[in-house]
Amino acid sequence: MPRSESTENDPQPSRASGPPSRSPVVVSTWPHGMPANEAAWAVLEDGGTALDAVETGVAVTEADPDARTVGLGGYPDRTGVVTLDACVMDERGRCGAVAALQDILHPTAVARAVMEETPHVLLVGEGARTFARDQGFDTTALLTEQSEEDWREWRREQAEGQTPTGNARPEPNVEKAAGRGNHDTIGMLALDADGNLSGACTTSGTKWKMHGRVGDSPLIGAGLYVDNEVGAACATGWGEAIIRVAGAHLAVEALREGAAPTDACRRVIERVRALPTDTSDIQVGVVALTPEGEIGTYALRSGFGAGRRTPNAENHLVDADHLDGSSGPQS
Repeated sequence: MPRSESTENDPQPSRASGPPSRSPVVVSTWPHGMPANEAAWAVLEDGGTALDAVETGVAVTEADPDARTVGLGGYPDRTGVVTLDACVMDERGRCGAVAALQDILHPTAVARAVMEETPHVLLVGEGARTFARDQGFDTTALLTEQSEEDWREWRREQAEGQTPTGNARPEPNVEKAAGRGNHDTIGMLALDADGNLSGACTTSGTKWKMHGRVGDSPLIGAGLYVDNEVGAACATGWGEAIIRVAGAHLAVEALREGAAPTDACRRVIERVRALPTDTSDIQVGVVALTPEGEIGTYALRSGFGAGRRTPNAENHLVDADHLDGSSGPQS
Protein backbone atom coordinates (compact mmCIF):
# COMPACT_ATOMS: atom_id res chain seq x y z
CA MET A 1 0.00 0.00 0.00
CA PRO A 2 1.60 3.33 -0.99
CA ARG A 3 1.93 5.98 1.71
CA SER A 4 -0.40 8.92 1.28
CA GLU A 5 1.65 11.40 3.28
CA SER A 6 3.61 14.04 1.38
CA THR A 7 7.29 14.60 2.03
CA GLU A 8 8.76 17.87 3.25
CA ASN A 9 11.64 17.62 0.82
CA ASP A 10 11.73 17.00 -2.90
CA PRO A 11 10.24 13.73 -4.17
CA GLN A 12 12.88 11.03 -4.31
CA PRO A 13 13.22 7.87 -6.39
CA SER A 14 12.24 4.63 -4.69
CA ARG A 15 14.94 2.38 -3.24
CA ALA A 16 14.39 -0.10 -6.04
CA SER A 17 15.97 2.37 -8.48
CA GLY A 18 19.35 2.17 -6.75
CA PRO A 19 21.25 4.35 -4.30
CA PRO A 20 20.78 7.93 -5.57
CA SER A 21 21.83 10.91 -3.47
CA ARG A 22 19.00 12.02 -1.20
CA SER A 23 18.19 15.22 0.61
CA PRO A 24 19.10 14.90 4.29
CA VAL A 25 16.55 15.30 7.08
CA VAL A 26 16.83 15.54 10.86
CA VAL A 27 13.98 15.48 13.37
CA SER A 28 14.06 15.47 17.17
CA THR A 29 11.74 15.66 20.15
CA TRP A 30 10.81 18.74 22.18
CA PRO A 31 12.10 22.34 22.04
CA HIS A 32 15.48 21.38 23.48
CA GLY A 33 16.02 19.37 20.30
CA MET A 34 16.30 22.54 18.24
CA PRO A 35 19.98 23.31 19.02
CA ALA A 36 20.70 19.60 18.64
CA ASN A 37 19.17 19.69 15.17
CA GLU A 38 21.55 22.45 14.11
CA ALA A 39 24.57 20.44 15.20
CA ALA A 40 23.27 17.33 13.45
CA TRP A 41 22.45 19.30 10.32
CA ALA A 42 26.00 20.61 10.08
CA VAL A 43 27.22 17.01 9.95
CA LEU A 44 24.68 16.04 7.28
CA GLU A 45 25.31 19.15 5.21
CA ASP A 46 29.00 18.28 5.18
CA GLY A 47 28.21 14.81 3.79
CA GLY A 48 28.43 12.98 7.12
CA THR A 49 26.52 9.88 8.06
CA ALA A 50 23.18 9.80 9.83
CA LEU A 51 24.83 7.97 12.73
CA ASP A 52 27.47 10.67 13.17
CA ALA A 53 24.75 13.31 12.89
CA VAL A 54 22.52 11.94 15.66
CA GLU A 55 25.44 11.34 18.01
CA THR A 56 26.73 14.87 17.43
CA GLY A 57 23.27 16.37 17.75
CA VAL A 58 22.17 14.84 21.01
CA ALA A 59 25.59 15.54 22.55
CA VAL A 60 24.58 19.22 22.54
CA THR A 61 21.61 18.46 24.79
CA GLU A 62 23.59 16.08 26.98
CA ALA A 63 26.05 18.89 27.76
CA ASP A 64 23.37 21.54 28.39
CA PRO A 65 22.73 22.01 32.14
CA ASP A 66 19.45 23.77 31.36
CA ALA A 67 18.04 20.62 29.71
CA ARG A 68 17.00 19.19 33.05
CA THR A 69 15.97 15.75 31.82
CA VAL A 70 19.09 14.90 29.82
CA GLY A 71 22.75 14.57 30.77
CA LEU A 72 24.54 17.28 32.76
CA GLY A 73 22.22 18.86 35.32
CA GLY A 74 19.57 16.20 34.87
CA TYR A 75 17.28 15.60 37.81
CA PRO A 76 18.64 12.91 40.14
CA ASP A 77 16.85 9.85 41.43
CA ARG A 78 15.36 9.85 44.93
CA THR A 79 18.76 9.04 46.44
CA GLY A 80 20.30 12.17 44.89
CA VAL A 81 22.25 10.36 42.15
CA VAL A 82 22.06 11.30 38.44
CA THR A 83 21.91 8.20 36.23
CA LEU A 84 21.78 8.32 32.44
CA ASP A 85 20.24 6.04 29.80
CA ALA A 86 20.92 6.14 26.05
CA CYS A 87 20.91 4.09 22.87
CA VAL A 88 21.81 4.30 19.19
CA MET A 89 20.78 2.27 16.15
CA ASP A 90 22.10 2.53 12.60
CA GLU A 91 21.05 1.61 9.07
CA ARG A 92 22.55 -1.88 9.32
CA GLY A 93 20.47 -2.82 12.34
CA ARG A 94 23.45 -2.48 14.66
CA CYS A 95 22.58 -1.05 18.06
CA GLY A 96 24.13 -0.24 21.41
CA ALA A 97 22.84 1.06 24.73
CA VAL A 98 23.72 1.96 28.29
CA ALA A 99 21.47 2.29 31.34
CA ALA A 100 21.90 3.58 34.89
CA LEU A 101 25.24 5.07 33.84
CA GLN A 102 26.87 7.47 36.31
CA ASP A 103 29.54 10.17 35.94
CA ILE A 104 29.83 10.12 32.13
CA LEU A 105 28.76 13.24 30.22
CA HIS A 106 27.90 11.64 26.87
CA PRO A 107 26.06 8.33 27.31
CA THR A 108 25.13 8.23 23.62
CA ALA A 109 28.79 8.09 22.65
CA VAL A 110 29.25 5.26 25.14
CA ALA A 111 26.24 3.46 23.64
CA ARG A 112 27.86 3.75 20.22
CA ALA A 113 31.06 2.29 21.65
CA VAL A 114 29.05 -0.64 23.04
CA MET A 115 27.70 -1.17 19.51
CA GLU A 116 31.06 -0.91 17.77
CA GLU A 117 33.51 -2.34 20.31
CA THR A 118 31.63 -5.18 22.01
CA PRO A 119 29.48 -8.16 21.02
CA HIS A 120 26.73 -6.83 23.31
CA VAL A 121 23.82 -4.43 22.96
CA LEU A 122 23.23 -3.14 26.50
CA LEU A 123 25.58 -2.45 29.41
CA VAL A 124 24.24 -1.19 32.74
CA GLY A 125 25.31 0.41 35.98
CA GLU A 126 28.88 0.01 37.18
CA GLY A 127 29.68 -2.28 34.25
CA ALA A 128 28.72 0.49 31.82
CA ARG A 129 30.79 3.01 33.76
CA THR A 130 33.83 0.74 33.81
CA PHE A 131 33.51 0.15 30.08
CA ALA A 132 33.26 3.88 29.42
CA ARG A 133 36.39 4.56 31.46
CA ASP A 134 38.23 1.75 29.65
CA GLN A 135 37.24 3.40 26.37
CA GLY A 136 38.80 6.67 27.45
CA PHE A 137 35.73 8.63 28.53
CA ASP A 138 36.43 11.14 31.29
CA THR A 139 34.31 11.31 34.42
CA THR A 140 32.10 14.35 35.00
CA ALA A 141 30.11 15.45 38.04
CA LEU A 142 26.58 15.41 36.60
CA LEU A 143 24.73 16.74 39.65
CA THR A 144 24.73 20.53 39.32
CA GLU A 145 24.08 22.92 42.19
CA GLN A 146 20.59 23.62 40.82
CA SER A 147 19.66 19.96 40.53
CA GLU A 148 20.95 19.24 44.03
CA GLU A 149 18.99 22.20 45.40
CA ASP A 150 15.82 20.92 43.70
CA TRP A 151 16.41 17.44 45.10
CA ARG A 152 16.89 18.76 48.63
CA GLU A 153 13.71 20.81 48.30
CA TRP A 154 11.85 17.67 47.20
CA ARG A 155 13.23 15.83 50.21
CA ARG A 156 12.00 18.61 52.52
CA GLU A 157 8.55 18.54 50.93
CA GLN A 158 8.48 14.79 51.27
CA ALA A 159 9.38 14.98 54.96
CA GLU A 160 6.60 17.50 55.47
CA GLY A 161 4.10 15.24 53.73
CA GLN A 162 3.63 17.46 50.68
CA THR A 163 4.94 14.89 48.17
CA PRO A 164 3.72 11.28 48.12
CA THR A 165 6.77 9.09 48.69
CA GLY A 166 5.90 6.58 46.01
CA ASN A 167 4.78 9.03 43.34
CA ALA A 168 7.23 9.26 40.45
CA ARG A 169 4.64 9.82 37.71
CA PRO A 170 5.15 13.06 35.78
CA GLU A 171 2.86 15.95 35.08
CA PRO A 172 2.26 15.89 31.29
CA ASN A 173 4.43 18.27 29.26
CA VAL A 174 6.21 19.75 32.27
CA GLU A 175 9.42 19.81 30.25
CA LYS A 176 7.98 22.82 28.39
CA ALA A 177 8.10 24.93 31.56
CA ALA A 178 11.57 26.23 32.41
CA GLY A 179 13.07 24.45 35.39
CA ARG A 180 10.19 21.99 35.78
CA GLY A 181 11.06 19.28 33.30
CA ASN A 182 10.55 15.72 34.42
CA HIS A 183 10.14 12.91 31.96
CA ASP A 184 11.64 13.81 28.64
CA THR A 185 14.07 12.05 26.39
CA ILE A 186 15.66 13.71 23.45
CA GLY A 187 15.08 11.31 20.61
CA MET A 188 16.63 12.14 17.24
CA LEU A 189 16.27 10.54 13.80
CA ALA A 190 18.33 11.42 10.72
CA LEU A 191 18.44 10.58 7.03
CA ASP A 192 21.72 11.21 5.23
CA ALA A 193 22.58 11.87 1.58
CA ASP A 194 23.20 8.15 0.98
CA GLY A 195 19.63 7.37 1.99
CA ASN A 196 20.60 5.80 5.32
CA LEU A 197 18.70 6.22 8.57
CA SER A 198 19.99 6.25 12.15
CA GLY A 199 18.64 7.30 15.51
CA ALA A 200 19.60 8.08 19.10
CA CYS A 201 17.79 8.50 22.42
CA THR A 202 19.28 9.91 25.61
CA THR A 203 17.85 10.91 29.00
CA SER A 204 18.41 11.21 32.73
CA GLY A 205 14.97 9.71 33.24
CA THR A 206 12.08 10.79 35.37
CA LYS A 207 13.10 12.89 38.36
CA TRP A 208 13.02 11.31 41.80
CA LYS A 209 12.81 7.84 40.22
CA MET A 210 13.70 4.80 42.30
CA HIS A 211 17.42 4.14 42.19
CA GLY A 212 18.00 1.65 39.38
CA ARG A 213 14.84 2.49 37.45
CA VAL A 214 15.27 2.32 33.67
CA GLY A 215 12.73 3.70 31.22
CA ASP A 216 12.23 3.21 27.50
CA SER A 217 15.10 5.37 26.24
CA PRO A 218 17.88 2.73 26.19
CA LEU A 219 15.61 -0.13 25.15
CA ILE A 220 15.79 -0.95 21.45
CA GLY A 221 12.24 -1.34 20.19
CA ALA A 222 10.76 0.82 22.93
CA GLY A 223 12.45 4.23 22.79
CA LEU A 224 14.09 3.74 19.38
CA TYR A 225 13.97 1.46 16.36
CA VAL A 226 15.49 1.74 12.87
CA ASP A 227 14.84 -0.38 9.78
CA ASN A 228 16.57 1.16 6.79
CA GLU A 229 14.08 -0.32 4.34
CA VAL A 230 10.92 1.14 5.88
CA GLY A 231 11.78 3.82 8.43
CA ALA A 232 12.79 4.81 11.93
CA ALA A 233 10.89 5.88 15.03
CA CYS A 234 11.56 7.20 18.51
CA ALA A 235 9.30 7.77 21.48
CA THR A 236 9.27 10.13 24.44
CA GLY A 237 7.21 10.61 27.58
CA TRP A 238 6.27 8.19 30.32
CA GLY A 239 8.66 5.32 29.66
CA GLU A 240 6.69 2.60 31.39
CA ALA A 241 3.80 3.07 28.97
CA ILE A 242 6.13 3.09 25.95
CA ILE A 243 7.84 -0.10 27.09
CA ARG A 244 4.50 -1.88 27.52
CA VAL A 245 3.61 -1.35 23.85
CA ALA A 246 7.15 -1.59 22.36
CA GLY A 247 6.40 1.84 20.96
CA ALA A 248 9.17 2.54 18.45
CA HIS A 249 9.08 -0.98 17.00
CA LEU A 250 5.30 -0.80 16.70
CA ALA A 251 5.58 2.41 14.68
CA VAL A 252 8.18 0.95 12.32
CA GLU A 253 6.12 -2.19 11.79
CA ALA A 254 3.14 0.02 10.92
CA LEU A 255 5.34 1.71 8.30
CA ARG A 256 6.21 -1.73 6.96
CA GLU A 257 2.51 -2.45 6.54
CA GLY A 258 2.13 0.72 4.44
CA ALA A 259 0.95 3.25 7.01
CA ALA A 260 1.87 6.90 6.52
CA PRO A 261 4.28 8.17 9.17
CA THR A 262 1.72 10.11 11.19
CA ASP A 263 -0.68 7.17 11.07
CA ALA A 264 2.11 4.88 12.27
CA CYS A 265 2.74 7.18 15.23
CA ARG A 266 -0.97 7.38 15.99
CA ARG A 267 -1.15 3.59 16.12
CA VAL A 268 1.33 3.62 18.99
CA ILE A 269 -0.63 6.25 20.87
CA GLU A 270 -3.88 4.33 20.43
CA ARG A 271 -2.18 1.26 21.86
CA VAL A 272 -0.99 3.30 24.85
CA ARG A 273 -4.49 4.66 25.43
CA ALA A 274 -5.82 1.09 25.36
CA LEU A 275 -3.49 -0.06 28.16
CA PRO A 276 -5.32 -1.34 31.26
CA THR A 277 -3.71 1.42 33.34
CA ASP A 278 -4.59 5.04 33.98
CA THR A 279 -3.10 7.23 31.23
CA SER A 280 -4.96 10.42 32.19
CA ASP A 281 -1.91 12.05 33.79
CA ILE A 282 0.86 11.10 31.37
CA GLN A 283 2.17 12.18 28.00
CA VAL A 284 3.61 10.03 25.22
CA GLY A 285 4.85 11.36 21.89
CA VAL A 286 6.16 9.45 18.86
CA VAL A 287 8.19 10.58 15.84
CA ALA A 288 8.73 8.60 12.62
CA LEU A 289 10.95 9.18 9.58
CA THR A 290 10.89 7.25 6.31
CA PRO A 291 13.70 6.61 3.79
CA GLU A 292 11.94 9.09 1.51
CA GLY A 293 12.25 11.84 4.12
CA GLU A 294 8.61 11.84 5.25
CA ILE A 295 8.10 12.84 8.87
CA GLY A 296 5.24 11.89 11.15
CA THR A 297 4.43 12.83 14.74
CA TYR A 298 1.60 12.05 17.13
CA ALA A 299 0.96 12.38 20.86
CA LEU A 300 -1.40 11.27 23.56
CA ARG A 301 -2.41 14.83 24.36
CA SER A 302 -1.59 18.39 23.33
CA GLY A 303 1.76 19.94 24.12
CA PHE A 304 4.23 17.70 22.31
CA GLY A 305 6.35 19.15 19.53
CA ALA A 306 9.17 17.96 17.29
CA GLY A 307 11.95 20.01 15.74
CA ARG A 308 12.55 19.50 12.01
CA ARG A 309 15.32 20.50 9.64
CA THR A 310 15.21 19.76 5.92
CA PRO A 311 16.81 21.36 2.84
CA ASN A 312 13.52 23.13 2.12
CA ALA A 313 12.75 24.31 5.64
CA GLU A 314 14.87 25.96 8.30
CA ASN A 315 14.95 24.43 11.76
CA HIS A 316 11.43 24.75 13.16
CA LEU A 317 9.22 23.22 15.84
CA VAL A 318 5.93 21.60 14.84
CA ASP A 319 3.17 20.79 17.32
CA ALA A 320 2.00 17.21 16.95
CA ASP A 321 -1.57 16.13 16.39
CA HIS A 322 -2.89 14.28 19.41
CA LEU A 323 -5.49 11.84 20.54
CA ASP A 324 -7.37 14.02 22.99
CA GLY A 325 -9.31 15.85 20.34
CA SER A 326 -7.49 18.86 18.93
CA SER A 327 -4.67 19.38 16.45
CA GLY A 328 -1.57 21.49 16.50
CA PRO A 329 -0.58 23.61 13.48
CA GLN A 330 1.51 21.79 10.89
CA SER A 331 4.21 23.54 8.88
